[in-house]
Amino acid sequence: MSTTVYVPRDSAALAVGADRVARRITEEAAARGSDIRLVRNGSRGLFWLEPLLEVATPGGRIAYGPVTPQDVAGLFDADFLNGGAHALHLGPTEQMAYLKSQERLTCARMGVTDPLSLLDYEAHEGYAGLKRALALGPAGIVQQVLDSGLRGRGGAAFPTGIKWKTVLATPAAQKYIVCNAEEGDSGTFSDRMTMEGDPFMLIEGMTIAGLATGATQGYVYVRSEYPHAIAALNEAIRRAEAAGLLGDDIMASGRGFRLEVRKGAGSYVCGEETALLDSLEGKRGIVRAKPPLPAIQGLFGLPTVVNNVVTFASVPLILARGAAFYRDFGVGRSKGTLPLQLAGNILHGGLVEKAFGVTLRELLYDYGGGSASGRPIKAVQVGGPLGAYVPESQWDVPLDYEAYAAIGATVGHGGIVVHDDTADMSRLARYAMEFCVIESCGKCTPCRIGSVRGVEVIDRIKAGAGGADDIDQPQQVQLLRDLCDTMVHGSLCAMGSMTPYPVLSALNHFPQDFGVAAADSQTACTDPRS
Repeated sequence: MSTTVYVPRDSAALAVGADRVARRITEEAAARGSDIRLVRNGSRGLFWLEPLLEVATPGGRIAYGPVTPQDVAGLFDADFLNGGAHALHLGPTEQMAYLKSQERLTCARMGVTDPLSLLDYEAHEGYAGLKRALALGPAGIVQQVLDSGLRGRGGAAFPTGIKWKTVLATPAAQKYIVCNAEEGDSGTFSDRMTMEGDPFMLIEGMTIAGLATGATQGYVYVRSEYPHAIAALNEAIRRAEAAGLLGDDIMASGRGFRLEVRKGAGSYVCGEETALLDSLEGKRGIVRAKPPLPAIQGLFGLPTVVNNVVTFASVPLILARGAAFYRDFGVGRSKGTLPLQLAGNILHGGLVEKAFGVTLRELLYDYGGGSASGRPIKAVQVGGPLGAYVPESQWDVPLDYEAYAAIGATVGHGGIVVHDDTADMSRLARYAMEFCVIESCGKCTPCRIGSVRGVEVIDRIKAGAGGADDIDQPQQVQLLRDLCDTMVHGSLCAMGSMTPYPVLSALNHFPQDFGVAAADSQTACTDPRS
């Protein structure tokens, strides 16, 4: 009887030699006459242990890692096929502390199954949600999503059910479902991991959205930097079509939904839904003025649902187990779970799926293990390059949309980037403005010009700290605040309106890095926009 060995095919694992490890295992097994079945699974999200090898034993899956090609012969010598002791032995995978204390709902299959096996997917509750959706009908599906409290996981946190209800109620001969997989935020990778590690979950979620709204065509807009995700999605779509799970007659129901992958051009601003729609139409990705909303006039001027990967991927479980099951996770108006991504100067970087309400301190130390450098953590940017820098005094605030908004921060896409006490926050603030200069679509003046002026003003503040006697530093600080206020309230989209978050949070909480007296930096400020 063959023994199943799992080696991840996730991009993070490939980057550290997973393909070479898989080849060495196959070669060594053949040389020793060992009967194995090699499965290329997704990643569990423990990136510091990649490549994380697992072996199926009668007592469950046993993990070893991080494994290099040079370790493989020694693993065979140690009888790893039966869970034998070895220096890289980590014990039962499911009992590892990092995984055991998570609430894995959306990511439950990630790292467990073969991502391209429909049999594996269906054996782990796959397509149970779609079957129930077909029985409920459009209004029933929308009501389930509304009742679940699911909000957009791309950053805006808009109630998903309201968006779907609007598209359902808007009459049109053609409607569309669009997945925003333009995951461009620093420190984020949950969308990529989902597409590479559990693509059928995204396909099922988008199909349910089509049934809910009357849309028959869907598109997944994936950033060009994700070639493995694109390949996995295309193959999964092909297999779903062959199995009657996509096409003109889904599960012999008489309902149809087709799905295609579109590769993005690499522009950060195409992560904004209207710029993405322009790009999908073959135009330059430029932000549209709203209204009209995409739910009413979206792709090609027709009603369109635009959600991100994790939003769609959350839907199958909601339909399969019911809205109440999902709603019981989380706090306040932030329902369910969020795949949080630990990156930057962190010892144990990776994916952590937790119910809303977990604190940053728990994530940094209980999961992340503190900084990789061993130095004290100084600041944590939450929510991507447009997110605020959160100081230690706010690390016990529960992670939920409203609580973070109250302190002038944002949960965003769940990206968490860690900086130790050597970080110069004035340089990071300057980078935020410079990033906006580079990535702005240029349509609105506050974003296009304000970001350029922002770089200049920060440089003058620093020059004043360096002793330039022709610089009135308090005046320049106030000018920076006024400029940020204009950007927040005058920009067309989040590119310009959120760039002040990292800038002013750095200035408010770390004035010494700017060479600014605390009194001049506006102390006791809870909102980086004020």
